Amino acid sequence: MGRKTERIEKKMVKKKKFKKEILVGWDEKAVKDIANESYVQTIFRRFCHHHLAVISLAVLALLVAAALLAPVIAPYDPDEIVGTFSGAPCREFWLGTDQIGRDVLSRLLYAMRISLLVGVMATLISTVIGVVLGLIAGYFGKGADMIIMRFTDMVMSFPYILLVLVAAAVFKPGLWNIILILGFVDWPGIARLVRGNVLNLRETNFIKGNIVAGMPLGHILFSEILPNTVAPILVYATSVLALSMLDEAALSFLGQGVQPPTASLGNMLNGAQSLTVLTKQPWLWIPPGLLIILLVMSINFIGDALRDALDPNSRG
Repeated sequence: MGRKTERIEKKMVKKKKFKKEILVGWDEKAVKDIANESYVQTIFRRFCHHHLAVISLAVLALLVAAALLAPVIAPYDPDEIVGTFSGAPCREFWLGTDQIGRDVLSRLLYAMRISLLVGVMATLISTVIGVVLGLIAGYFGKGADMIIMRFTDMVMSFPYILLVLVAAAVFKPGLWNIILILGFVDWPGIARLVRGNVLNLRETNFIKGNIVAGMPLGHILFSEILPNTVAPILVYATSVLALSMLDEAALSFLGQGVQPPTASLGNMLNGAQSLTVLTKQPWLWIPPGLLIILLVMSINFIGDALRDALDPNSRG
């Protein structure tokens, strides 16, 4: 019995050593691979750890492709009367027809183009304004910082949705007016974010070294400071994109946004204000409502994953 016990113990020790050698070898290989990664590869690897974000990216890519290819894949012209009024879904009209006989599927594909265009353009405008003002306030400080930040505080002190509604009521409702309104209202958050990062970067040695070396102001701001601020700007821009699409949908639903016959996800929901449509014609409001939810949730999940992937303190 004693010899058998000794043999079993020796076998167990050998197995443990073998497993340990395999794990150590694998860890060393993994560490070497991670050490040889580029910055983009590291971000991609961290992003892929978020399975919801990967799925959201695939869904968003599919929806964007469908919107861009709307003239090719839409079965009918979005403004053409092709069927009966408020017709239920059938083989000819997969998502039915609206109140005046237009194909809902065709209008849905074109509506996505409008909603995405509003979101992207409004985000681009607000990001450019916010970055420029944030760089000026953070780098120059003193009077410039005080004026810009007090103006920012004044804009942010107004209730956001009320400010958007008042601006939409003052100016004529329309696609480009809505883009400009949302672009000029969403910039304060980005300006404050950029200003805070610039204040920290301005005190670092490499920025002070550039100043002492007499480097041009444009080089310091746009080649040294701005690249180190891109990550938080990119993450914040995803939330602005989702918010702009929701705002467009809300304004169009209230009749203050994109005007018919141009289709947007918001004004497609406008007809769902009646009890008859809500209870007996769900094909008129469920598809655009689901698309708004899918687009906004996908963008938010992608933004969350980007925040973690771009975080230098992340251990992923």
